[in-house]
Amino acid sequence: MIISRTPHRISFFGGGTDYPSWYMEHGGKVLGVAIDKYCYITCRELPPFFKHKHRVAYSKIETVTSIDEMQHPAARETLRYLKIECGLEIHHDSDIPALSGMGSSSAFTVGLLKTLYALDGKVITKEELYKEAIHIEQNLIKENVGSQDQVWAAYGGLNTIEFLQNGKILVEPIIMKEEHLRNFENKFMLFFTGLSRYASVIAQEQIQNTHRNKNELSKMKELVDEAYKIIASGKDDFVDFGRLLNETWQLKRKLSSKITTRDIDDIYETAVKSGAVGGKLCGAGGGGFIVFYVEPENQKKVKEALSNFLHVPFKFDFSGSEIMVYKPNYYRKQ
Repeated sequence: MIISRTPHRISFFGGGTDYPSWYMEHGGKVLGVAIDKYCYITCRELPPFFKHKHRVAYSKIETVTSIDEMQHPAARETLRYLKIECGLEIHHDSDIPALSGMGSSSAFTVGLLKTLYALDGKVITKEELYKEAIHIEQNLIKENVGSQDQVWAAYGGLNTIEFLQNGKILVEPIIMKEEHLRNFENKFMLFFTGLSRYASVIAQEQIQNTHRNKNELSKMKELVDEAYKIIASGKDDFVDFGRLLNETWQLKRKLSSKITTRDIDDIYETAVKSGAVGGKLCGAGGGGFIVFYVEPENQKKVKEALSNFLHVPFKFDFSGSEIMVYKPNYYRKQ
């Protein structure tokens, strides 16, 4: 039995500039953080006593005799990519629901890769891990996904991630004093809107609009550096970070007609009227989670104003994807 734990993430700035269609021409940059809400993958070699060869349990349970029969795209393509021959039983559990803008699909792919390499007795570096996950999602599954979620899932941490025009990805941890980091961490409130959406569908329109969104995307990239200066300044005042969140949200909502809805706008306006400095919808948009920057003295008021929505407290994660249990079992013929 092998169990991996892989973090979800909150993307604060630069989302949209991590799509290859943008950064291979213009370069991209994002700023965000992995959080202590996780995707868990449990995997073992399936004993050869069953009619089926593979069993995959997530929101559905699949029992199949070949990889090609699998309906779960990430499980199917990851097993194909690694040329898995033995029978497997795979369980997926998560602290965060799918289709919610927290990088859940990439956390699954990264976690499964990490687990399968461990099952084969191999260690994969964080860089190799996110590169292979990006390849599987973008080239094999052909999802309309960017390249940031896989990096946070693999690395964890509070980082800037730069996407160069030659395809190279640079990860830079943000260095802060411990007391400032904890103070900064406590400024955020995360709420679940209750709305689910397929990120790939929303992202498709955004990608198609790239040529019309050059000004917005360029400004969103610039805001990454402005936000970085605020939290890396050595000062313990982050309110301007919250104001920039509002600015990037106003830009983000222009990228596609599917990013926001009247319900989402109502949630946002209610939070701001109750004391939130700024915020944004996580992920591609259309639903899922929304994060706000709120000074501690106003957090109770914001929570009460949004009492119809689930408040999800969180802390930052700095571990990235890791193996939590390593007790392999083998049923292979010698």
